[in-house]
Amino acid sequence: MRIIVISDTHGDYAALQRIINPNADADWIIHLGDGEKELDRYILNFPTMAPKIIHVAGNCDPNSLSPDVFTLPVMEHKILATHGHLYGVKSSLERLKMMARENECDIILFGHTHVPVERCEDGLYILNPGSASCPHEIGMKPTFGHIDISDAGVMLNIAEL
Repeated sequence: MRIIVISDTHGDYAALQRIINPNADADWIIHLGDGEKELDRYILNFPTMAPKIIHVAGNCDPNSLSPDVFTLPVMEHKILATHGHLYGVKSSLERLKMMARENECDIILFGHTHVPVERCEDGLYILNPGSASCPHEIGMKPTFGHIDISDAGVMLNIAEL
């Protein structure tokens, strides 16, 4: 199973297309917020993709009806996804880790920081795909993430756009 993870597109519809179109065969596409307008536009332009796209509200998605957090069972794993602004991710991931454990999740996805993170710690797979449009690290290219889940395990990756 392949899951594409996108965050912080901030109005860059072209970046969103450059990620989703070549990965249209992914099982799930998860947008972690701050890009709901362009994601809605994408879904209007490619309605057949809508059933496999999931998104949460970011702090720059005004009047969003999307949830702040969601969980998704995938094979023998369970994903917790959020933008992160409500959980203090710029200073610590402890609140997310605690919430993941409370919801029996072993994969955490978050955005907001515009800095990619991919690691496994405390029995949790943690992925922040960075920003698909405006990374905060000097010299860093826009990024997105993908997760491959198989019987052999979970593999997290950050890819440059």
